[in-house]
Order: sequence, then structure tokens, then C-alpha cells
Amino acid sequence: MNLVIALDGPAASGKGTLARRLAEAFDLAYLDTGSLYRAVAARVLVDGADPQDEAVAATAAEALDPADLQRPDLRSQAVGAAASQVAAQPRVRQALLDFQRRFAARPPDGLSGAVLDGRDIGTVVCPDADVKIYVVASPEVRAERRHRELIARGEPSIYPQVLAEIQERDARDSARAAAPLKPADDAVQLDTSELDIEAAFQAAKRIVAETLAAAKAE
Repeated sequence: MNLVIALDGPAASGKGTLARRLAEAFDLAYLDTGSLYRAVAARVLVDGADPQDEAVAATAAEALDPADLQRPDLRSQAVGAAASQVAAQPRVRQALLDFQRRFAARPPDGLSGAVLDGRDIGTVVCPDADVKIYVVASPEVRAERRHRELIARGEPSIYPQVLAEIQERDARDSARAAAPLKPADDAVQLDTSELDIEAAFQAAKRIVAETLAAAKAE
């Protein structure tokens, strides 16, 4: 059995942390699909190009190397904003779609499944995923998390500015024509606004167990 768990949700909702914890708990491979788009954005920015130039972004996506996923600048605010722009481009999404699907179908290291987190895993990348979780949190909570993350990394951060960027990104991701941000019809929603990391993880683990048990009983 090749178990596929899809976690979707907006920026700073906590889906990345949950995806990594679930992968460890169930001994599955993990792919942060957002890093793919961040890596493309980083390549575009380093070249001094415009992230909204689809031809340039698509070329960067097609030339993406696994080493690009280890770039130290992937978590910067500039790369995050540019990633949202390149992710809205159909040619970029198509270039990266096959990579994600291959990872889910044939996880590395002989593992028996994979956990992928992003914004369209349950709707587009892996619509037949065994478990789909849509992770949400209020914009204010997500902005506070991102603000603290930036401060901890020694980067300058102003909370109102981070909040505005979160809200703008939500609007852009939800309105884009290519794979807009939205929960899959059969996804289970998990609101982490009032949950710490451990409580959110236990809730996600319960969702996985209950979904698999329900499927087995059918």
C-alpha cells in the first residue's frame, strides 16, 4: 500500500510542521511543495528577473535542480512573495506537477508512502490522496507566527506589514486561475488558531487514523 497524505492551507497555517511530524510518525517521505515554488522564485530573483514574467519563471522551473531546495534564502520574505507570483503561472505549475506526482507515486528510500504539503495537493496534485487535511488559522495568528519566525532568524519584521502581506497573499492565492487555494471537497479542516504545535499534531494524527479506519471499514 502506498499511503499518500495531502495537507493544504494558506501561508503560516502550520501545515509544514504538521506534514513533517506526520511523515516521521508514519515513516513516510515528506515533500514541502512550497519549496519548489520558492526555489523557482529564488532563481528568478537572483537573475534579476521579474517573477511575473511567465517565460522566465517557466524556464527556471524546468531547470530546477534538487540542490535548489537547500538554498539558504528560501524562507526570506522576498522569495515568499515572489513564490506566490510564480505559483499563479500555469507553465510553472505544469513544469513542477510531474515532479510532485512522481514523488507521491514512488517515494524515495523505499518508503511506503508520502506526505505532501502545499496549496493544491488534495485538489490538483494528488486528488486521490488517501487522507486530505486543510489546515487553517486566522490571518492575525498566522501573521504573528511569521513575524516571530522572521525575528528569530534575525530578519527585520514589522507585524502590521507582515499581516498585510499575509492578507494580500491569501487573496492572490485564492483568486488565481491556476489551481486556486481552496479545500478539496473531501478534505477535513483543521483550525490551528488556538492550538500549539503538539495539540495540532495530535489532532492531525487523529484525522489520519480516523480517515484510514473509515476507508478500511467501507
